[in-house]
Amino acid sequence: MLRVARRLAPSRVLEVGCGAGDLLAHLAARGCQVVGVDASESARAEARSRAAAFGPGYVVRADLPDETFDLVLAFEVLEHIEDELGALRGFAAHVRPGGHLLLSVPAHHRRWGPHDVWAGHVRRYERDELAARLREAGLAVEFVWSYGFPLANWVEPLRERVAARRNPGEAEMSTASRTARSGVERSRLERLAGRLVEGPLIAPFCWLQLAFLERDWGNGYLALARRSA
Repeated sequence: MLRVARRLAPSRVLEVGCGAGDLLAHLAARGCQVVGVDASESARAEARSRAAAFGPGYVVRADLPDETFDLVLAFEVLEHIEDELGALRGFAAHVRPGGHLLLSVPAHHRRWGPHDVWAGHVRRYERDELAARLREAGLAVEFVWSYGFPLANWVEPLRERVAARRNPGEAEMSTASRTARSGVERSRLERLAGRLVEGPLIAPFCWLQLAFLERDWGNGYLALARRSA
């Protein structure tokens, strides 16, 4: 995801659902002006702790700004929103003409499990379904890639077991509350996985998945769409 974002060489980036702001910090370090938006107060607090190192070029907000950007990011956001088409149209409205929307979603209805419930998801996606929604929002689809194979597929059963143990006793928690926590709460296993992703051990798997982007073997989709000039 970060590699695709870099390849587009944006000067101004908006991330919807920025969570703790890790990705924006990477982009800000490379000279981008970035704005992060998140509904979770705790997520914004974490993101602002990173923003402090970059000064006015890194802004964190609770609501969407009234401006357009070269690149709008929405990673693992759309699956939390009931009105998905309205959300996509809203994202598209913040993309400058000729700019791009880059987003990710969990893949395959059949993979629905305890982690989806824990995180406050309302759906998963199939490839054609996601492409159709992007077109309905008035965007030109450049690609929809399946990512995560094979490593994420191996890790997923462990994640589901962890989520299944978390869910008892949380039956009264709303979907909105589950969504708000999902960007900032991490289990020990997830934090370890995050450290590995940034390290050399993960590099072979990142390269390996490139051979399978057009397959439907991963557990997530990464889509790039362009707003007409």
